[in-house]
Amino acid sequence: QVQLVETGGGLVQAGASLRLSCAASGRTLSDYAMGWFRRAPGKGRDFVSAISRSGRSTYYADSVKGRFTISRDNAKNTVYLQMNGLKPEDTAVYYCAAEGTWHDNYYYTRESQYDYWGQGTPVTVSS
Repeated sequence: QVQLVETGGGLVQAGASLRLSCAASGRTLSDYAMGWFRRAPGKGRDFVSAISRSGRSTYYADSVKGRFTISRDNAKNTVYLQMNGLKPEDTAVYYCAAEGTWHDNYYYTRESQYDYWGQGTPVTVSS
């Protein structure tokens, strides 16, 4: 079983950048496809981005495409979400998620496809 811990959230002004990290322990991260989701105040948890085991395949929600970049360093057992051009509507708690898979280039976009979740890190973007 893999444990996930997100860090890097905070309070920033619109237009700023943040880099979120998701550190894995308990299992090697290279066994898992990874995703980032977010939950805005009063709303459900929404998909943000996903990356395959190999890192060669990535996918983004339309709302963040061109501003956010997902990446992974399997040697460091860490997945990142670089967030540029932050907007007030990006305010949310951000969660990373992991799903074990045999496929090097698969990624998953639905919450129900992930078995393992971190506790989340809050991001607040002021206008």
